[in-house]
Amino acid sequence: MIEARHLRVLRTVAATGSFSAAARELGCTQPAVSQQMKTLESSAGTPLIVRTGRETRLTEAGEVLVRHATGILAGLTAAEEEMAAIAGLRAGRVRLVSFPSGSSTLVPAALAALRAAHPGTRVSLVEAEPPASAALLRDGDCDVALAFRYGGSAGEWDDLVVRPLLVDRLVAVVPDGHRLADTGTVRLGELADEPWIAGCPRCRGQLVDACEESGFTPRIDFATDDYPAVIGLVAAGLGVAMLPELALESVRPKGVRTLAVEPSVRREIVALTLPDLASVPAVAATLDQLVLAAAR
Repeated sequence: MIEARHLRVLRTVAATGSFSAAARELGCTQPAVSQQMKTLESSAGTPLIVRTGRETRLTEAGEVLVRHATGILAGLTAAEEEMAAIAGLRAGRVRLVSFPSGSSTLVPAALAALRAAHPGTRVSLVEAEPPASAALLRDGDCDVALAFRYGGSAGEWDDLVVRPLLVDRLVAVVPDGHRLADTGTVRLGELADEPWIAGCPRCRGQLVDACEESGFTPRIDFATDDYPAVIGLVAAGLGVAMLPELALESVRPKGVRTLAVEPSVRREIVALTLPDLASVPAVAATLDQLVLAAAR
């Protein structure tokens, strides 16, 4: 019989590349990892790992088992949570991943409401931008992912449960003394000669696409995922930027002006989970609270 704990060890060995690195990741000893791998290979009836010096590689059978391990472990997690709810255990665990502007705006209200309604539910939070956040979900490393996409990204979440939250408009950010600071609205083409400050890789790609649709390629002098840093660079007169309105809610935009952009640029913000996890009570409650937080 193949045990879930052995599958977790195998997946960690595959991800880290060695027994010793897997032991550090799992918080156990290298001999313990080696013993669990021997037990798993005995259950499988075939070698799963080939050790070459300090490194390891998967056999063909090992690759097959790792490929199926994520779905197996996610299914086991869903079963454990649902059985606990049926048995009357008012508890649960949710591993949430979010992009930074979501972490500072939607997540706090949602988790505060979740704790008030279900004080036994534990939630952990890490940050990642899409598509990395969706990859964490598919790999079984989180239960709910807060993510966003632009118009050209349709279809990338077809294998996931998608809960729409809101549509976030992007605005131009210019220094206080900029020639267009008092216009209220700007066409992207009017900023063609400006130096630009860009954000995360997905946002950077969207900026380039939007500018090229307006007839120019932006000259990107700075790139940072840190929104206060973007505001600081713009306020210092080092360039202009285009930021989501949600991001501006989490910073103090001193020394800058925000302008509506024509043609408009928007991103869709959603909460994602795996089909096997969608009916787990703690996960479902988290999704519901994220929807309510976005509606406020």
